[in-house]
Amino acid sequence: MKVLGIDTATMMGSVGLIDDDRPVAQYSLSIEVTHSERLMETIDVLLRGVRIGLDGIDGFAVSTGPGSFTGLRIGLATVKGLCMATGKEAASVSTLEALALNMPYCSYSICPVLDARKKEVYSALFRCDEDGTLKRLTDDMVISPESLVEMIKGPVVFSGDGVYTYRDIFKRRLGSNAHFAPVNAMFPSGLSVAGLGLSKLKKGETMDKTGVPAYVRRSEAEIKFETRGTLL
Repeated sequence: MKVLGIDTATMMGSVGLIDDDRPVAQYSLSIEVTHSERLMETIDVLLRGVRIGLDGIDGFAVSTGPGSFTGLRIGLATVKGLCMATGKEAASVSTLEALALNMPYCSYSICPVLDARKKEVYSALFRCDEDGTLKRLTDDMVISPESLVEMIKGPVVFSGDGVYTYRDIFKRRLGSNAHFAPVNAMFPSGLSVAGLGLSKLKKGETMDKTGVPAYVRRSEAEIKFETRGTLL
């Protein structure tokens, strides 16, 4: 089953293609261009590179958050459009789970952290079983880095763009228990998204076509509307 995975939750956009458990191709890019400007072009380049048309894709997967509100909307809208164009189904996956999947067979706790601004991070805790199966320990959450480290017991590996902002806090609070992912595992990948999506698609856990991103935190527009009764 060929699944195209798409992640636009962070500045590092990524598109990956798998054929069952075999990785076929991946294209990741971090440049000063919005996902809306480059996503469809990236998909086209990847598919032409492996000589597969959209009609050769069996299903799609997209990371639906948490992450950049604008990026999540772009990724989700793109996948909905691809589903309409091809008649294929899609699966939604957690951005944090896709990021944690970059660290298979890790013996430490895995803690993906994405910068949520306002001195907070999007995060969750995971562990790997002996067979490499990823196990979720917490729900996705928005939390201060100080409160996050209070939840952690024992050695942990941090990954995600939140590391660049809060590495010193993690090291100071956790000491030798704080470890950090290598650069190749620091961002969600299209292949990880596709792998998680494949598992869901095989179980019939398809995405609601009216689905919305899992923001975790409310947008500024929602907060302003609630407090002022207006978006202006």
